[in-house]
Amino acid sequence: MFKKGRLVGLLTILSIIIMFGFTAGNHLVYADEPDYTISTDATYPPFDFQDKNNQYVGIDQDILKEIAKREHFTYTLKPMSFTSAAQLVANEQADGIIAGMAITEERKAVYDHSTPYYKTGVAWIVKKGSKIKSLKDLKGKTVALKTGTAASEYGKSLQTKYGFNVKYFNDTDTMYNDVAVGNSAATFEDMPVIQYAIKNGVKLKVMNADHPGNAGWYGFFVKKGENQALLSAFNRGFAAIKKDGTYDKIVAKYLGANQSTFTGAKKDNFSIWGILKANKSAFLKGLWQTITLTFLGIILASIWGVVLGVMGVSQNKFVRGVSTMIIYIFRGLPLMVLAFFIYIGLPGVIGAKIPAFTAGVLTLVLNEGAYTGAFVRGGFEAVEAGQMEAARSLGLPYRTAMRRVIMPQGLKIMVPSFINQFIITLKDTSILSAIGLLELTQTGSLIVARNSQGFRVWAIVAIMYLIIITLLTWFSNWAQKKLQ
Repeated sequence: MFKKGRLVGLLTILSIIIMFGFTAGNHLVYADEPDYTISTDATYPPFDFQDKNNQYVGIDQDILKEIAKREHFTYTLKPMSFTSAAQLVANEQADGIIAGMAITEERKAVYDHSTPYYKTGVAWIVKKGSKIKSLKDLKGKTVALKTGTAASEYGKSLQTKYGFNVKYFNDTDTMYNDVAVGNSAATFEDMPVIQYAIKNGVKLKVMNADHPGNAGWYGFFVKKGENQALLSAFNRGFAAIKKDGTYDKIVAKYLGANQSTFTGAKKDNFSIWGILKANKSAFLKGLWQTITLTFLGIILASIWGVVLGVMGVSQNKFVRGVSTMIIYIFRGLPLMVLAFFIYIGLPGVIGAKIPAFTAGVLTLVLNEGAYTGAFVRGGFEAVEAGQMEAARSLGLPYRTAMRRVIMPQGLKIMVPSFINQFIITLKDTSILSAIGLLELTQTGSLIVARNSQGFRVWAIVAIMYLIIITLLTWFSNWAQKKLQ
């Protein structure tokens, strides 16, 4: 049905996309200095977050930057959710992680850690005005926890004793808001993190400020037995900045800062127009990444879906079976699971890193292409059987009959399904924020982590999505009229 040249062309396009991803995901290093990939939690102020200039800053980031300068190495930062950032190191997609990560016995089994660099403890927190006065008052109520954190493990350890229920979140701000609006009765968080958030406007109250629980230390981590040169460089650098007072200056810079230092003026954070104006460049970059992912996903998934659909109506049983199996597998996998498998799981099997952009595009192509393949096959099968019989009776070979008679009619039937799939692809790009792609949703998360203005920021993001979907729908309807 498809000529060999077209298949080669499709493979060439995919190769270009993959190569683009490898280029875009890593910066070039011209010096002899070693270069590392470091993962981090991008929404964990005051340790890791974006400032009002959309630069990654925080206690962790300033420590890492200073150590890299002194120890003469460079690094590429991979900001994402905490759990994903940790998995990147465990699966050798990243060389190290610095993300306010507590040193625990469980983590020592998987990672090697640096000299402890910050002592912390866990706070338990309720919303302002709450009637809860002690942990005993949490009996029968719901407590919000952040997945994978030491604070979460501490909170979980108290569940049986105090009889509360738990639910988990992947990011800090959503967890805070769940408590602030009353959906959860309390949460557990590292003391300096919640104190910074409250100082910057989060309407919560720490209940054990004078006696934090589960006191422990943060560390820099590498995979156990790997990247010992990086770990040694971190330890040497940390000892140096601790000795000359640089470390104390970094900590004081963030814990003693006024709100406007990193979040911007109040007028830039307490109105939709102010937030939009102050973060214009960040929103535009996120929007462009979303549009790029959407159109690459739409184009390549459509091509792949048509291939699967044509295979699905082939005369060859084996070819039909392969099509059915591919569609079944990739329609059955949740998009986020597929993204994690390609970006975090697959590299451990093939022994090569896969850039986030490449993993994101492949995720969209495989998932959306499977759905497209299903309705393309259905569109071809919806064409009256008599059409094929008439074409064959006129002496046309099966392939020619498919190309000249069945496919043109089937494609017209599929137009509404294509339009719907285009919109779904656009919305599905938001899920790729889980693997660190800085698209529109991840951009919103970073801004909210800094200014704690969830309602206003997400209102802006929602409006931007609606505008794109409206424009895409208008274009699709115009194309549908032209085809008809």
